[in-house]
Amino acid sequence: MLLTVWLPFFSLLVVISVEANRLTERKTVSDYLDTCMLGKLHKQKPGPEGDLYNECTPWKYKSCCMGNTTNGIHKNQTWYKFDWNHCGNLSQKCKKHFVQDLCIYECSPNLGPWLVQVSRSWRSERFVSVPLCQSECTAWWNDCKDDMTCVDNWSAKGNFNFSTGKNKCPDHKPCKKFSQVYSSHVDFCQKIWDGSWRVVADSEPCFHITFNPENYPNNANPNDKVARQRALELVKLSTSNVNQCAQYEPLLSLVACLVLLAISFSD
Repeated sequence: MLLTVWLPFFSLLVVISVEANRLTERKTVSDYLDTCMLGKLHKQKPGPEGDLYNECTPWKYKSCCMGNTTNGIHKNQTWYKFDWNHCGNLSQKCKKHFVQDLCIYECSPNLGPWLVQVSRSWRSERFVSVPLCQSECTAWWNDCKDDMTCVDNWSAKGNFNFSTGKNKCPDHKPCKKFSQVYSSHVDFCQKIWDGSWRVVADSEPCFHITFNPENYPNNANPNDKVARQRALELVKLSTSNVNQCAQYEPLLSLVACLVLLAISFSD
């Protein structure tokens, strides 16, 4: 009888253990900053790369990607079976922004504070609600608003047809200009990758999708400061939550004892 009662509790512990992920184990600022996304092509730890290709060069001093990855970003027609040109070829000025966006996805060492766990064939983590400078979003939008697409969210499951091995527009979704699919530059930036970006004023801490390290002291990455500030906030919040839980520890212990007593009486 006692074993029967305890089995559900053991099963719960096993489920919790299996579902645990490394993101919940982060306790210090460096835990958030020294993190590369768990993805198919990402390095385990960020570090210098001597040769990153073209639009990805800003991350050569500290990167989560390798040179051959950045070469493929610029030269491959598809990436993870996804083709930007699903409604005809993107204009070169628009494509440049998507290449830069893919460079930051593969190479940036600053996304740690915004990583969440997911289950996809090419990654087990993604970033969500990273603050993007409004000027960056506006430039992206202005260069792409006359290009074509058929769906507003390029990342959500089920929005594209992948039956041929790469994304195709669903039969009921005709190609339209971006300006007809999205209501504004903010709507575009925040929706196209399923909430990966959150547009904020340039006066707030925000990410630059691209930058020239030579314009910053010691070839610094301007997104470093943004990530560090968010990491400090998360560590402070975590510490506060732990302290609040500690106030209730005696009560939790009492509840645990009552559960054990109930089990023993039921035997």
